[in-house]
Amino acid sequence: MKKLIYISISAIVVLIISVVIFNKISSGEDITQLEVEVKRGDFEIVVTITGELQAENSEQISAPAELRMVRLYQIKIQDLIPEGTVVDSGDYVAKLDRSEGDSRLKDILDELEKAESKLLKTKLDTTISLRNLRDDLINLEFAMEDKEITLEQSKFEPPATIRRATIELDKSKRAFDQAKKNYTLKVRQAKADMREAEIDLAKKTRQRDEMMNILEKFTVKAPSPGMVIYHKEWSGQKRKVGSNISPWDLTVATLPDLSSMITETYINEIDISKIKTEQEVRIGVDAFPEKEYTGQVFEVANIGEQLPNTDAKVFQVKIKVNETDPILRPGMTTSNQIITTTFEDVLYLPIEAIHVNDSIPFVYKKNGVKQIVVVGESNENEIIIEQGLEEEDKVFLTIPENPEKYKTQGEELVEVILQKKEQKRLEEEALKAEAAEEAAEKGKKVKMPSGMKK
Repeated sequence: MKKLIYISISAIVVLIISVVIFNKISSGEDITQLEVEVKRGDFEIVVTITGELQAENSEQISAPAELRMVRLYQIKIQDLIPEGTVVDSGDYVAKLDRSEGDSRLKDILDELEKAESKLLKTKLDTTISLRNLRDDLINLEFAMEDKEITLEQSKFEPPATIRRATIELDKSKRAFDQAKKNYTLKVRQAKADMREAEIDLAKKTRQRDEMMNILEKFTVKAPSPGMVIYHKEWSGQKRKVGSNISPWDLTVATLPDLSSMITETYINEIDISKIKTEQEVRIGVDAFPEKEYTGQVFEVANIGEQLPNTDAKVFQVKIKVNETDPILRPGMTTSNQIITTTFEDVLYLPIEAIHVNDSIPFVYKKNGVKQIVVVGESNENEIIIEQGLEEEDKVFLTIPENPEKYKTQGEELVEVILQKKEQKRLEEEALKAEAAEEAAEKGKKVKMPSGMKK
């Protein structure tokens, strides 16, 4: 029963408090407003972007460079040691699938066996052919000697018989000479056939040796000591078991030099014009939020690219990390604040304190004044005050109650604001005209002369 009484009393108290607060709001009594002071100091304009740590220098662990030579275009990774493993020179790193290579080696061995058989057959054919030709030469030489004897014995015969014997001897000599020349040509032809068969055999033997040497390299080893980091493919995915290795991208993994690190990031095309080399950068690492590093932009891409699964164009920017820290590893996510511009000794306020009416910015001061201000550059959170306020002036972050009661001051700054706006417009038009002129000049350079035909 007592518990029920306590609950009832608590409910009544809450109700009374709610009614009091509502009455204060309804009656227009003052409600506490959030206020800030105008500060003076250095003002930074930064571009904040995430990135990824990479080693500035690294050694590649690659598949055999001869894959293209033997027409092996897609080789899968069969085994791969865990990323982050520390290896020594010559240590095992990965194993590539040999199935396609073994099939190619079998074809080469079959062709080698055919080449050996062809060479043996050529030798045998040449031996038999030349032996027959030599036998024919011997027989022709005997026949010629027989004709000479016949002619010598016919010197007491009638002239017709002598003439016939002379003709027969001449024919025998010509046949012998022709056979001798043919034999010489056949020997040369046989040597050429043998040489061709030997060259073919040497070629097949070399292909076998090369293929066996390449297959030995399918067991990939570390070229030097270091920590193994998986290589990223063009799609952004890291190599893994089952990934394909092609002759145009042979890298399986890398051995980074951890003493010199960079962070790679991508800036959208809206902000890329602000980024220049040698700009200072504040770097944080997501894995170690308590750590802070510094860096400097050292490379800005001239050509944009489109990352996978995005429509926006981005530009690659590389930042050199000034410090060396053994806890930093490639692949860690970084947060990078690129300081594009620094204004020294200026007044500034949170952007929320600035209000705009008909393109004229103003603030609500705590002393009941609606102050027109001339603003300058801004960053993600704050904006520079060029005219209209002094250091330590107090202004409201939000529109106060009864803003119509605030007295407007600073009307003389309206002309300054309009002049500044017009100047900015003229500068933008000049930049557009300059860009259009450059584009037209480039078009003239690549335009084909009118008299030239394709």
